[in-house]
Amino acid sequence: MAYLLLSGLLMEVSLYQAAAAMNATARWQDMIAQNLAAAPIAGGRKSEISFSDIQAGVDPNVTGGNANYFIPSANTVTNFQPGELHATGNSMDFALEGPGFFTLQLPNGQTAYTRSGDFELNANGQLVTPAGYLVMGSAGPLKFNPGSSDPITISATGEVSQGSLKVGTLKLTEFSNPQNLTMLGAGQFQANGPDAGPTAATSTKVRQGFLEGANASPTTEMSGLVTAMRMFEADQKVMQMQSDRMSKTISELGGTS
Repeated sequence: MAYLLLSGLLMEVSLYQAAAAMNATARWQDMIAQNLAAAPIAGGRKSEISFSDIQAGVDPNVTGGNANYFIPSANTVTNFQPGELHATGNSMDFALEGPGFFTLQLPNGQTAYTRSGDFELNANGQLVTPAGYLVMGSAGPLKFNPGSSDPITISATGEVSQGSLKVGTLKLTEFSNPQNLTMLGAGQFQANGPDAGPTAATSTKVRQGFLEGANASPTTEMSGLVTAMRMFEADQKVMQMQSDRMSKTISELGGTS
């Protein structure tokens, strides 16, 4: 009977380990889906996953280093490596060379950051994203004369002009700890307080008539999706096997007098 009890304990641990592995690979599949959605977005950033073991318990019947139980855990981080720059010929497209971000004002007044520079003018002559979020200059939203035919130009350092009239300077922001940025979707981020280390950009240049591609490759992500699905199926089989064994053990214990 003691043997059956120990076998049941070990199978219970294996069941939890398989369930944790299934949860980790499910998160991996969710992350890949997000990366595929980000792939067409200018300046989109992909997420990456890493797996590790965390201690979940100790077997009182075992002494030494093998007494600890571990279960798999998944952690995700954002990859901020730059994407490729593509010439568009559109004077309202802008790309960044360097680690900086364009600064946006959301409808609720909060600040967001993006690498996506496909901008346009709204009815009030303000520079906005396709979603209508204001693109910020160093002194506030950038505003142009919508009735003027003078071209809009931006220098490499972010000075914005309409014809010969200087409108302002783009507010470009760099972060000492970009991993403390929270992804909002559509290539936009918010800073989680001062820990992100926002500062005025000093190592970033603007390229007019270009857009930065996302750093996610659909081909690579689809390959990863196949691997994640196979791992999930394997963990599912292990979980079912351990569940069947546990049911058998319980049945045998119930028949032990």
